[in-house]
Amino acid sequence: MRTDVGALKGRRVLVAASGSIAAVKTPLLVSGLVQAGAEVRCLLTPSAEQLVSPVAMATLSRHRCYRDQDQWDPSRSRPLHIELAEWAELMVVAPLSATTLGRWSQGLADGLLASTLLACERPVLAAVAMNTAMWRHPAVQANWESLQRLPGVIPLSPTAGLLACDRLGDGRMADPLQIELAVAALFSRQEAELSVDRSWSGRRLLVSAGPTLEAIDAARLISNRSSGRMGVLLAQVARLRGADVELVHGPLQVPQAWLEGLDCEPVESAEQMQQALHRRQDQASALAMVAAVADLRRSDGGLPSKPPKSGLPQLFEQGWEPMPDLLRGLVDRRPAGQRILGFAALTGADHDLLMRGGQKRAGKGCDLLMVNPIDRAGEGFGENQASGWLLGDGLQQRVPLKSKLAVAHHLLDALGELLKTTTSC
Repeated sequence: MRTDVGALKGRRVLVAASGSIAAVKTPLLVSGLVQAGAEVRCLLTPSAEQLVSPVAMATLSRHRCYRDQDQWDPSRSRPLHIELAEWAELMVVAPLSATTLGRWSQGLADGLLASTLLACERPVLAAVAMNTAMWRHPAVQANWESLQRLPGVIPLSPTAGLLACDRLGDGRMADPLQIELAVAALFSRQEAELSVDRSWSGRRLLVSAGPTLEAIDAARLISNRSSGRMGVLLAQVARLRGADVELVHGPLQVPQAWLEGLDCEPVESAEQMQQALHRRQDQASALAMVAAVADLRRSDGGLPSKPPKSGLPQLFEQGWEPMPDLLRGLVDRRPAGQRILGFAALTGADHDLLMRGGQKRAGKGCDLLMVNPIDRAGEGFGENQASGWLLGDGLQQRVPLKSKLAVAHHLLDALGELLKTTTSC
């Protein structure tokens, strides 16, 4: 599932693999980036060559795969590690092994990858992978902490799961789909030159995403078309920009890999979502209410049986109540200094969106409200793109049609500016 094909088209990405068994997944990453339109070059350490074929990497990238023996090729007029470092707009090390992590953090340059990392002045996305005991070793943790202080490094910590050594614990490399998502998110800011933004470091963002489900009876339910894509992408972009992110979500239609790195709490009903958000709200610097909450629910909580079809007309005529306004409730109980972004999915022309959006924001009391149309081809629920209007105090800003990753950056910039105002008061 491509996230933002346009963002990667023609962008130059250097993918390097070091000696971890997770290197067997690196070809999937290379293939995905190429399919998304990126120009990819590959680099393997000697240990990685034992795990993945240079021929496979060359075939998938449509370009030769570089190895240590290529570094000092006498036919080259310039050192290879300098050429590669200057060619790349972004460097991805996936997997980053304990050995390569140690070399990089200590400034060692023995080998093509180690030399290229030191010569690279562009952002580097680092996806760690190793055995749990190795990852938890104090020396490795010290190297990892040291690496994250370097300018231009975007860290992707390992996830928990069953490792190749049969151990269950931390150490798995981020899924190739998660790494591809991170690459697309970095390029989605559409800047002339890629840069690392850590403006959300030290902040906690609470996000809701997806639809809610309300039971009608034992078999039927009421919901909506929300896939949860916008909320999940907003959460991941915030994480890449340094935030600690909590995600409360209904049933999602996105790859499971997109949830990696997030503190997730799945729910079904609006009441469950409300309880989860209230539990987590007080610790958040900001809240983004992106979820599409069902508008109605059964006052009896849903019938325990399944009435026959002939009984449905009567069932739909009575026993319903409007859903409590979750966003209004969150605004009413928020702690001092917390900023809240709401979403309103509407239909109609722009002037209708502005009028109804302004009324909604006034009624809900949130700092910002993103009003997005859902009745236009190629945008809205389940699509890769979105547009609309961002409303706030003295703010009526048109958000042109663009990828949801780019919209996520736009919204985080606006929310971040409000947090600066809060901090400075």
